[in-house]
Amino acid sequence: MAEKALKASVFKWEGTDKKGTKVTGEISGTNPALVKAQLRKQGINPLKVRKKAASLFSAGKKVKPLDIALFTRQMATMMKAGVPLLQSFDIIGEGFENPNMRKLVDEVKQEVAAGNSFANSLRKKPMYFDDLYCNLVDSGEQSGALETLLDRVATYKEKTEQLKAKIKKAMTYPIAVLLVAVIVSAILLIKVVPQFRDVFKGFGAELPAFTQMVVNLSEALQTWGFLILIAAFGIIFGIGQFYKRSQKFRDTVDRGVLKMPIVGDIVYKSSVARYARTLSTTFAAGVPLVDALDSVSGATGNVVFKNAVGRIKQDVSTGMQLNFSMRSTGVFPSMAIQMTAIGEESGALDTMLDKVASFYEEEVDNAVDNLTTLMEPLIMAVLGVLVGGLIIAMYLPIFQLGSVVG
Repeated sequence: MAEKALKASVFKWEGTDKKGTKVTGEISGTNPALVKAQLRKQGINPLKVRKKAASLFSAGKKVKPLDIALFTRQMATMMKAGVPLLQSFDIIGEGFENPNMRKLVDEVKQEVAAGNSFANSLRKKPMYFDDLYCNLVDSGEQSGALETLLDRVATYKEKTEQLKAKIKKAMTYPIAVLLVAVIVSAILLIKVVPQFRDVFKGFGAELPAFTQMVVNLSEALQTWGFLILIAAFGIIFGIGQFYKRSQKFRDTVDRGVLKMPIVGDIVYKSSVARYARTLSTTFAAGVPLVDALDSVSGATGNVVFKNAVGRIKQDVSTGMQLNFSMRSTGVFPSMAIQMTAIGEESGALDTMLDKVASFYEEEVDNAVDNLTTLMEPLIMAVLGVLVGGLIIAMYLPIFQLGSVVG
């Protein structure tokens, strides 16, 4: 119970200032009495203090990686400004609209207040803070340069999320438009085509093959449409579950994606960017190269690169140069290998890897923009074929009837 009482909540308050002017606002506190005391210290006479209700839409919001990136950036800013760690949690927690994120920040704060290190407090939340994140924060605490490490982690998280967002953008747009096209076509087949079919029966003539095919499809959808929908959802759900449970299936998908035209190139470049960004961040933090490669293997996001990094780790641990090991895997592009070689020779490996990451992140950005530009006319063509084809199929008998009458 005592631990529960310590947890801060957001309170809305109304009161008057020293001049008697009515003022309102929000403040973080553990209970209304302490909030009122805090307001009086600021020269405000509190009239109403009530706990802020969670928004219906925000109450169920998940904590997203972008929230963690924002939290990290704000923590880095607070540390640089010299704000004490516990006070930083209070300030940052108040700024989040998502109550689940406020709760997470508060729980981390309670762990730190209980005497745990920042890194160990984060390790108790593995759903939100992975090993790489925790290890970098730990390095910052051990070296006395927490603000610098948090800044690097924040940059790493921001760049990673930007990269993911770009890839999602490339995939989401065409899928969304095609889904709308399928829904519109289904509505036409179920609601509009039957009206034409009834008209065609009055003609007493044989329908054109194309029109008959559309009519048959319409009848099948009306009869079996619900079952087809359930089966489609079942197949999608089954594939999703199989993907989650089967490592072999995930590996096969990862390899297949890299071989796809256009999309494969985007995924390949994003994996190279993630590899370089993660290795640059960990190496700059003072993590030994062999240990850093452990974190890198899981961050690339593709089994082909994960296996390649595993081989690189083995080679580097036996004394082989990083650039030579990268070349031997046959996975990495020449530009990344050459930049790595220059970094190793000049003693500025982290800087060169950072440049590699920035280069390939920009390449992904350009590729996504080009893909979106190319997809727009292609999607319009698909929409035209689907919807236009249905319309032509319905009017074809009418055109033929007109020519017979003529």
